[in-house]
Amino acid sequence: MTDRPLTLMAVHAHPDDEATGTGGVLARYAAEGIRTVLVTCTDGGCGDGPGGVKPGEPGHEPAAVASMRRRELEASCDVLGISDLEMLDYADSGMIGWPSNEAPGSFWQTPVEKGAARLAELMRHYRPDVVVTYDENGFYGHPDHIQAHRITMAALEMTELTPKVYWTTMPRSTMQRFGETMREFHEDMPEPDPAEAAALAEIGLPDDEITTWVDTTAFSGQKFDALAAHASQGENIFFLKMGKERFGELMGMETFLRVQDATGAAVPEKDLFAGLR
Repeated sequence: MTDRPLTLMAVHAHPDDEATGTGGVLARYAAEGIRTVLVTCTDGGCGDGPGGVKPGEPGHEPAAVASMRRRELEASCDVLGISDLEMLDYADSGMIGWPSNEAPGSFWQTPVEKGAARLAELMRHYRPDVVVTYDENGFYGHPDHIQAHRITMAALEMTELTPKVYWTTMPRSTMQRFGETMREFHEDMPEPDPAEAAALAEIGLPDDEITTWVDTTAFSGQKFDALAAHASQGENIFFLKMGKERFGELMGMETFLRVQDATGAAVPEKDLFAGLR
């Protein structure tokens, strides 16, 4: 036995990602006394600036945006009760196809082994029992999400640690409900073209392929407030438009694909720490 606390490490790409996909589990496990470590890989400098100004537009200063988003991230961590925040501070690469993808020093341009070595140091320090990150496609194809996946899996190979490892995902049934809710709040939203619709249909997993369903309904209010802490990005955070009650109904269950396990815990499971306590 050891006095070391059970530890969850979530590896995310940008400020606000911690709240969207894992805000519920971070809040729940923090409330249960588990140490929660958030690693944010980029500075978020390709986010919206004051007044919603976009990257490349007059008045958008990536350094100022990154500083603002750092403060918002710290506020979100306070809301979720996150124990430790670690920032790798790579430059935000922007959405797929943006010129910032090719910028020297951007996360997307960083050699995987270099980023992984830094993350491996953090893993050796915190010795997480559970690690959460994105799947190979970064859930929806964002370059920085894909890179976060790559460095996480490479970092795990660099260490002798054997945590349970999970990739965030969403049931296809929930994705369908999410699409219906978006159309409810945006009645003028055009139907996607066939290629876009086909791509959207591939996001997430069939319900019966999901290994882990964690009920975080009791913490959905904290999750909503954590998203609201990222006020500068409010235009991009659709979930804030639906209010806390609807948000809790749609986002109260967080789901994952378990990809590494040494506990033998049966799946489907309801707890990321099944087999560890």
